[in-house]
Amino acid sequence: MAKQYPKKAAELGGASLIRETGKVGKRGTIVIAASLRRRFALDEGSLIIEEETSEGVLIRPAVAMPVEIYTPERRAEFLLNNAVEDKDYQRVRRDVRKLGLDPDAIPHRRPGNV
Repeated sequence: MAKQYPKKAAELGGASLIRETGKVGKRGTIVIAASLRRRFALDEGSLIIEEETSEGVLIRPAVAMPVEIYTPERRAEFLLNNAVEDKDYQRVRRDVRKLGLDPDAIPHRRPGNV
């Protein structure tokens, strides 16, 4: 079976694409050309996404966002502060009590209070 190579830049809408040759080392380490590492801000330890495509393997930069884990108190604060009208506020107070918390002990603003 003949090797399939990536399309030429002209076939991809004329975009100016960098084409370099890389190398696979021991234990699957992939060496990416310096010009591409600079262009995509890939430094040692950078996260990447590897995807199988019909043309081969696509490697692209990844972004990891920290995840905030909310305490029950913080969740209660969000609920209480986001109540729009008194009916919502009373329902949310019940929900906060179901969390085992006292709604009056959570700093918040009642609907209508600025």
